[in-house]
Amino acid sequence: MVSPKPPESGFPPVIDYEGSDYQSTFWEKGERDYEDQVEAVALRRLLPSSGKLLLEVGAGAGRNTPRYGGFERVVLLDYSLSQLRLAQDRLGHGERYIFVAADAYRLPFAPGQFDAATMIRTLHHMVEPQRALGQVGEALQPGGIFILEYANKHNLKAILRYSLRRQEWSPFSLEPVEFAALNFDFHPQAVQNWLNACDLTIERQLTVSHFRVGLLKRWVPLRLLVALDSLAQWTGNWWQLSPSAFVRARSVRRDAIQPYNTLTFRCPACKYYPLEDISGTLNCTNCARSWPIREGIYDFREKYLADPE
Repeated sequence: MVSPKPPESGFPPVIDYEGSDYQSTFWEKGERDYEDQVEAVALRRLLPSSGKLLLEVGAGAGRNTPRYGGFERVVLLDYSLSQLRLAQDRLGHGERYIFVAADAYRLPFAPGQFDAATMIRTLHHMVEPQRALGQVGEALQPGGIFILEYANKHNLKAILRYSLRRQEWSPFSLEPVEFAALNFDFHPQAVQNWLNACDLTIERQLTVSHFRVGLLKRWVPLRLLVALDSLAQWTGNWWQLSPSAFVRARSVRRDAIQPYNTLTFRCPACKYYPLEDISGTLNCTNCARSWPIREGIYDFREKYLADPE
């Protein structure tokens, strides 16, 4: 079951997929092969072919992680321990993958470490999307690449429904629309504005899932639907009318970033780094908080943000 977690310490609420069967019911049994394959096409087109360290925000059970094969190491970040354990079962426990439980509003990484980052099917859960995007921008190196997917309110179906007065909210306004609890659609211009404010400049846009219609998915061969969507994706730089959109943005930060030889964690409470690893626990010498490592998963969730005793 997916449930919202209440806000703590002045931060927005987050969606918690703990114990959810989302991976199996939605992706493996939910007739989502079309969506999965067209997203894979978009990632291949936008993601750098190689790199050293990639951050995957909202990694879930690691559905997309094998698609980052050109990167030496991948950090999988998700709020749910159970989803990360599924990712461990899928990917193994080798040194290439690093599993981190945290929320996107408080990324536990020292600035400027990643040469690439992705956020797929995650932004739509963000009450404060610019805040989350700012965290990713801070984690990237200057010149780093960010691949973002978002749910597009300016899609053709919404425009038609609004024109026929079958929905109240306007697909042309910039404010997000919350169609379910902690589930938002965003306007493409609003997303661009947020990225620009975070020193992230869009280089390319792709429109994805043009044929996300049950009847089409049942009667049109999957390979044909994917091929048609692949062609239609290239229109993304001109207009965004599909329910899902991908962007490739580049960090244009100009401030000097200290290089790191290994992944360096910072305290999400006070932002101090580096943390000290003592007997399987990361300790902050600045605010005296401790962050456990549970079966190979670094746990930085909000339950440990309370003031230390």
